[in-house]
Amino acid sequence: MMTARELTDLIEAGERRIGWARRSMPVLTAIAARFADERPLDGLRVAACLHVTAETAVLMGALRAGGAEIALAASNPLSTQDDVAAALGGYGIAVRARAGVDMETYYRHIHQTLDVPPDIVLDDGGDLVNILHTQRSELAVRGGCEATTTGIIRLRQMAAEGALRFPVVAVNDTRTKRMFDNRYGTGQSTLDGIMRATNALLAGRTVVVAGFGFCGRGVAERAKGLGARVIVTEIDPVKGLDAALQGYEVLPMGRAAEVGDVFVTVTGNRDVVRGEHLAAMKDGVILANAGHFDVEIDVRALEALADSVNYGVRPNVDEYVLADGRRLLLLAEGRLVNLTAAEGHPAAVMDMSFSAEALAVAWLAGEADRLPPGVYDVPADIDAEVARLKLAATGIAIDALTAEQEDYLHSWRAGS
Repeated sequence: MMTARELTDLIEAGERRIGWARRSMPVLTAIAARFADERPLDGLRVAACLHVTAETAVLMGALRAGGAEIALAASNPLSTQDDVAAALGGYGIAVRARAGVDMETYYRHIHQTLDVPPDIVLDDGGDLVNILHTQRSELAVRGGCEATTTGIIRLRQMAAEGALRFPVVAVNDTRTKRMFDNRYGTGQSTLDGIMRATNALLAGRTVVVAGFGFCGRGVAERAKGLGARVIVTEIDPVKGLDAALQGYEVLPMGRAAEVGDVFVTVTGNRDVVRGEHLAAMKDGVILANAGHFDVEIDVRALEALADSVNYGVRPNVDEYVLADGRRLLLLAEGRLVNLTAAEGHPAAVMDMSFSAEALAVAWLAGEADRLPPGVYDVPADIDAEVARLKLAATGIAIDALTAEQEDYLHSWRAGS
């Protein structure tokens, strides 16, 4: 049991962490000030299942400023920053999250966010929406937002099968999210997590990146920039060709497994690194996941291969020793390495993603009752507004079209 003094210290540490993040989130801070004046979310109940980090706290503060009543659970048992969770309670936000909880507690926390029936839900990976459709189907939710590729894949499948019961905005699919959060945020924070966990030198090492979407592209670019030889594995022929034309070696995982030193999965799918791949790997290989769930690396197969496991050889590093003495190093239990071994995306990147999400919530508040169930793109004007605000906050100016240019772009009659 924590003493009053320890709780006070934890809250103060969380407030400092949130304040530091807010310095790099001018767009969301400006939106929070606007929300405080306009109160677009008055009377709205929001249930959120997100990574409980300082950046998320700034988003929660913006929604609270707009009038929303908020309950927040973690979307990953290892990603919660306990000091931030403690500080959020002082903002009038009901937080059900604690670092390192078991899966039973993790799901209980999600259920607790739904005990006061929400109007809007915010999800990160699909667990909250899944529970709403499988275990809490009596709740009449008006709409939601989803912030990850993994979650949107699930939602589109639900919509295709006619199972989705309310409209959901695909926040992950905005240009500002994919270009900056997925590419630059995931790229930097993933390598940050790997280096914090292992203190490994990446220069001269062979880094295998599984998946060449926006996230995988970011990881590959950052690893290449640090002097690594980068191999890409893919199932999509267009993405595989793209990786090859960008100068990366492209191999099937079966061949990459034999030569890689560091493996990073970024696919949103399961069993990307399987037993046969693990069995072929060299001594000292580092295994990291930057996809959403802990299924991309087959941890059960790794456990079956190992003669023994040395847990916690370093913080967030478990060493699996095979029968022939080879050692495979699993980071963050196969969960998100960037949020478990590091602090997640830089706040400057999350400023754009969470600004789009805040504006999408306000849009949903007015539109959800007129929308049939389905997956919806964030309105283009919201995406453009976030980019304009970010440019202004960073002091960057761009050109504007002249009247003649506007006419030319909207006319088919002009010749060459």
